[in-house]
Amino acid sequence: MLEVQVHNSETEEVPEQRLWRAVLASTVQEWISGPLRKKREAEQFLFEDNEDYRMVCCSAGVDPAHFRNRLEKLRTGANLKALVLASQN
Repeated sequence: MLEVQVHNSETEEVPEQRLWRAVLASTVQEWISGPLRKKREAEQFLFEDNEDYRMVCCSAGVDPAHFRNRLEKLRTGANLKALVLASQN
């Protein structure tokens, strides 16, 4: 019975995780559509910072490497789309 309780507490999202997930979501939103300064700060945090980024992801219950890989795919796709649009002008 104790094992089930421990397992359930590990899979349930706690308020702190929701808070840190909101921090990640806000940072991604700034990276995508914020003012230039905020975009640069968000990009630095998401792609270059290791210590704080890892702490925030772990606190959010998110795998830091997996999340960064998915963001990198978005960034690569956005760069490709920008190149295509620029070549059409």
